[in-house]
Amino acid sequence: MSDDVYVQLVDLAGGALLLTAVLILWRRELAVIIRVFAVQGVALGALVAVLAAREQTAELWVSAAGIVLLRAGALPALLRRAMRHAARRETRPMVNVAASLLAAAALTLLAYAVSRPLVALAPSPATQAIPVGVTVVLIGFFVLVTRRRALSQIVGFLLLDNGITAVGFLTTASVGLVVELGMSLDVLLAVLVLGILTARMRETFGGTDLDELRELRDS
Repeated sequence: MSDDVYVQLVDLAGGALLLTAVLILWRRELAVIIRVFAVQGVALGALVAVLAAREQTAELWVSAAGIVLLRAGALPALLRRAMRHAARRETRPMVNVAASLLAAAALTLLAYAVSRPLVALAPSPATQAIPVGVTVVLIGFFVLVTRRRALSQIVGFLLLDNGITAVGFLTTASVGLVVELGMSLDVLLAVLVLGILTARMRETFGGTDLDELRELRDS
């Protein structure tokens, strides 16, 4: 793979990661959010595949395939299953759409500012994309703390994890397969537990809006 093609593919995959993160922050329909999250899983897998083609390592190819299967297949399927009996839309987010998009722009600038020292340590096409991964982490955390629906917050947690995974692979392409498998299993277990808790909340209280549950506690 030539250097020019490598740079273009890294930029394309990084751009897809950032765009899908902003779309998740922008949209309110949970079905659309889950589909966009699945697309982001494909983009993350494509980024690792580009690194695998550059490094010519079988571990990275296996990691790329595992990322696509888990983050574009298994996790979205679990989220769709949890959504069957839940609200289909984030109706009352703590931050409106316009403010959320402004926050995304500010978080992007912050990510590029805090990532400059790390990029300067080892300048390369891969490390140049580290700010994108940090931006996805920050946007995921923003979604996690500003959404009221439990399922939306789960998506925010997964978005944050995608960003951490991207930064890990961009920082060192030699991340071991065992490490990636361990991280993926942890994420899968966390989503299963959160899905069970969401189902129990719905059965007990009739919904998963956290403000409504807080009102029950206060009353």
